[in-house]
Amino acid sequence: MKHLVLGSAGQIGDHLVTYLKKQNQDVFEYDIVNSKNEDLRIYNSKLEDLIKNCNFIYFLAFDVGGAKYLEKYQHSYKFISNNLKIMVNTFELIKKYNKPFIFASSQMSEISHSTYGLLKLIGERTTQSLNGIVARFWNVYGYERDEEKSHVITDFIKMAKYKGVIKMRTDGEESRQFLHADDCSECLFILSKNYYNIEKQSPIHVTNFKWTKIIEIAKYIQSISECKIIVSNRKDQTQKNAMNKPNKNILNYWKSKTSLIEGINKLYKTY
Repeated sequence: MKHLVLGSAGQIGDHLVTYLKKQNQDVFEYDIVNSKNEDLRIYNSKLEDLIKNCNFIYFLAFDVGGAKYLEKYQHSYKFISNNLKIMVNTFELIKKYNKPFIFASSQMSEISHSTYGLLKLIGERTTQSLNGIVARFWNVYGYERDEEKSHVITDFIKMAKYKGVIKMRTDGEESRQFLHADDCSECLFILSKNYYNIEKQSPIHVTNFKWTKIIEIAKYIQSISECKIIVSNRKDQTQKNAMNKPNKNILNYWKSKTSLIEGINKLYKTY
């Protein structure tokens, strides 16, 4: 089976490519990080040929990052324009060749004050119109190449190891559900294999279904690194502590295997 991973150099895409290859699958990679000629904002014949000749598509590409990146850029024209262009070009070719695909969305698509969430919601509605699978990710974490776009667990680990202090952006009282990128990759592959059995008009929530406060993550990393923690008095501005409730449809096919403690330890060793 030929899999096309759009956004193959991103946090999830990088792990997914590795996972698929371990499953002895043929994988086509496509990401602007690899080449300027792989810019999804611009049509090119290479992309069309890949979509035409693949069997399954993982639409993971998006201009996105962690909370610090979103707070800085998500309401800017460039951020909005980048993501609209990525979606229009990609969806047009998926529609043209009628390919099965998964669109990587976010639980933030239910948060109306978030421009990022609204863009993901547009992607969800478009995906459903094409009878694709909407996968709503809940704070996937793993190794990340781009420091500007990195997420909270990666940020905390790198601060602890290289600076000896975790300087928090908030008071840490906001709660999140986290999922290791390896578990996420396994889930995406399982969804691809069950594509024609899955009801596609409801999003599939991909998470571990466990709430954890950000301050608890900082304290655990402190316990394994002996770093200091500087807590801010600032409240979360990205999600404003919205706590959406995930549906559990994914449990018919898959459940996470990596506990948050195991995942943090694994990532800590990686860095």
